[in-house]
Amino acid sequence: MIYGIGNDICDVRRIRESLSRHGERFAEKILSDAELVTWRQRSERWPERGVRYLATRFSAKEAFSKAIGLGMRMPMTWRDCEIAKLPSGQPVIRLHRGLKDWFEGQGLSAHVSVTDETDYAASFVVVERP
Repeated sequence: MIYGIGNDICDVRRIRESLSRHGERFAEKILSDAELVTWRQRSERWPERGVRYLATRFSAKEAFSKAIGLGMRMPMTWRDCEIAKLPSGQPVIRLHRGLKDWFEGQGLSAHVSVTDETDYAASFVVVERP
């Protein structure tokens, strides 16, 4: 049974501007520890890939927060929601700390899709209760 659906579209230029204004602090606010490692690696090799990576993660976390119906309020936090990927490349949501406890306590599971194009990143999340 579907518990919630969320989608989000993010202007990549807005993320680029936030990085210019706030530097790495902006990424540290949004990304989990594992995501930060990937972001730094991508940014080092090709800065635009880093910007796009951050934009897709921002978008996916926004979509997830909508799908669970909490928005950005506890226990939902940017850093406790991680967008990882399987060896196949399929994106998955990994939760941490209080958000993980809450989500599992509700008996929920999530599916996520992310994409990006020149100026936009978009995400779609479906949350189910079996």
